[in-house]
Amino acid sequence: MWNKNVEVFMGCDTQPDQAETILFGAPFDSTTSYRPGTRFGSGAIRHESFGIETYSPYQDRDLQDTLTADLGDLELCFGDVSKALADIEAQTQQIVKAGKRPFMLGGEHLVTLGAFRAVAKAFPELRVIHFDAHADLRQDYLGVTLSHACVLRRCWELVGDGRIFQFGIRSGDREEFRWGAEHVRTHKFDFQGLEETLDSLKGLPVYFTVDLDVLDPSIFPGTGTPEPGGVSFDALRQAVTLVCQRANVAACDVNELSPHYDQSGVSTMVACKIVREMLLAFDKN
Repeated sequence: MWNKNVEVFMGCDTQPDQAETILFGAPFDSTTSYRPGTRFGSGAIRHESFGIETYSPYQDRDLQDTLTADLGDLELCFGDVSKALADIEAQTQQIVKAGKRPFMLGGEHLVTLGAFRAVAKAFPELRVIHFDAHADLRQDYLGVTLSHACVLRRCWELVGDGRIFQFGIRSGDREEFRWGAEHVRTHKFDFQGLEETLDSLKGLPVYFTVDLDVLDPSIFPGTGTPEPGGVSFDALRQAVTLVCQRANVAACDVNELSPHYDQSGVSTMVACKIVREMLLAFDKN
C-alpha cells in the first residue's frame, strides 16, 4: 500500500501504481559537519515548486504529461542514523520492487546510502554518476563512518572499483584524492568527460546522485557547505538533462538544499528547476 500524500511536487500527482517515477523526501541532517538545515530541503522544494511552471522551454515538455507520483516526506528518526537509513532503504526497495524509478529529495548527502543499498541489491551491475563539490570519500569523519563526508566511500564498498564517476569535485582532504585516484574516476571542477562516461555506461544501470553544492555559491548559497568555484546553473541543467536522457537511470536523488541560508528563496527555486528538468528528461528517455 502506498501512503497518501497531501502536497506534491507540481505536476507530480499521478497515482503511484500508474507512475514510472516516484518522488519521496528524506528530511535528515543528523551528520551534517558544518551548517545544519537540509532536513528542510525536501519540504521546501515540494512547497515552492508551485512558484515555477510545469512547462520547460528548455525541453519543450510539461510535467503534466509525465507519469510521476510524489509520496511526500518520510518520517525519519533523528537520533538513530542506522534506523533512518534503514527506513530510506525500505521505501526505496518498495518502489524498485514495484518496477518504478525512485527519485529521492534530501536531506543531507548521507541519505543517498539508504537508497543506494536497495538499488544495489536489485541491480548487480550498478554504476554511480555523482555531481558534487566534495569528494565524500573519507573513511570516517571524526571517527564516524556514517557521515555525509563518507557517503561515496560507503557506496564504493557495495560496488567496488571503477564503478563510481564523479564530476565537479573541488574539495576534499589529500588522502581522499589519493585514495580516489586508485578506486573511483574523478573529474575535477566541471563536467568535462561526461559524454564519454555516458557512452561507456550505455545499457548499464546507473544511480545518479546530485549534491546541489556542485553549483557556485553565488548561484546556490542555500547549502550547509558552500564551496566557491562551482559550476553555473545552466551547466548543471545541461549536465543533468544529458544524464537523464542518455543513461539508464535506475534511481536518483537531489540533496543538500538548506533553504534558510538563502532568504531570497533563489536557491530553492534553483533546486526546483533542476528537479523539473530531470523529471522531464526521464520522460523523454
